[in-house]
Amino acid sequence: MDNPSAELGEEIVEIRFKNGRKGYFSNVNNVTTSIGDVVAVESSPGHDIGTISLTGGLVKLQVNKKHVKEIDIKKLYRKAKQSDIDKWQEAMTLEKPTLTEARKNAIELGLKMKICDVEYQGDKTKATFYYTAEERVDFRELIKIYAGQFKVRVEMRQIGARQEAARIGGVGACGRELCCSSWLTDFRSVTTSAARYQQLSLNPQKLAGQCGKLKCCLNFELDSYLDVLKDFPDVNTNLKTEQGEFFHFKSDIFKRVLWYINKKDRMQFVAVDAARVKEVIKANKEGIIPEILVEKVFEDVVEKELDYMNVVGQDDLTRFDNKKKKKGKPNNKRKQSNGPPRKDLTGSKPSGEGRPKTPRPQAKNSSFNSVKEGDRPKKQFKKGGKPQGNRNKPGEKTPDNSSTPKPTDD
Repeated sequence: MDNPSAELGEEIVEIRFKNGRKGYFSNVNNVTTSIGDVVAVESSPGHDIGTISLTGGLVKLQVNKKHVKEIDIKKLYRKAKQSDIDKWQEAMTLEKPTLTEARKNAIELGLKMKICDVEYQGDKTKATFYYTAEERVDFRELIKIYAGQFKVRVEMRQIGARQEAARIGGVGACGRELCCSSWLTDFRSVTTSAARYQQLSLNPQKLAGQCGKLKCCLNFELDSYLDVLKDFPDVNTNLKTEQGEFFHFKSDIFKRVLWYINKKDRMQFVAVDAARVKEVIKANKEGIIPEILVEKVFEDVVEKELDYMNVVGQDDLTRFDNKKKKKGKPNNKRKQSNGPPRKDLTGSKPSGEGRPKTPRPQAKNSSFNSVKEGDRPKKQFKKGGKPQGNRNKPGEKTPDNSSTPKPTDD
């Protein structure tokens, strides 16, 4: 196939402006151009500055694809001069402070709208304010304030949430640049049925993008799923066998396998091929009830051990994780030293190897230490023969009965 861009006689070129905005212009003056040139083009009023992004016959294909009318195709004047480029750069430096002031004015008027972006024309005679709003907004008073404050012609343009995300840009959940800000130009409507066809969980936090709407990438593979699902049987039909009645649980589109559960035993999952399901449904319609649904019942898959030795550890996903030591109770015991035992300054004999045990200090003013060994009371006996200890309070002396005369048998 021939490259359409190799055709001679360039008539229409594609020019890119701020944030990926593109337009198509007719090269009526036959200016020699190439991709990347900065050119001056027709605008209303005055002229605008942009960069050529596409030339040749490929532009005609884009015009036909996007259904651009001939009235919307304006003229390309010339290549930009240095004075044009300087004024263009000055206009771009005014966009950020203008956006800040524009948001303040909208808040002061109490308008339910959000000013998303401001784009100055290349000749600094016009400014386009992009905004988002859920309802219709009367901004006639706001335009008068903008025109008097910024001394330019004001144009208000409403955009959607997806267009706002495309102009701001960002990084998606996949780790790459947003599709709407990099290459996606047409924003098709996305519904939750696209997620149902692809067997995705209807979790709004995972299905929504940075714009707050459903992700555009849900439509990328939707056609492939729909083509495969055309050959799949109806999942709303129950399968009747002699073992019982089975109802659909889930489907594996890539393996062309459907999972069914028996109403009698709901803990038993049965994997059935799509062709077998069609056979059972056809037999049920004819009044035939098969004996079994499948010959082999699904069982829990046991992971197989690897046939090779993972010596280097390259296949371990946690090889870069810091292995933290478990925090246990502090060990107050010191490790035993391999050298000679230390000298015992207390005079006690060391018990075992290592540091000798020091005697515990005795408590002062204790009742047990105040009594000498000779003064300790003897055990008293009752008539029952059981010994009876000292019932006196601690600190009291035991009465000495040795001085009392013992009775004699006369």
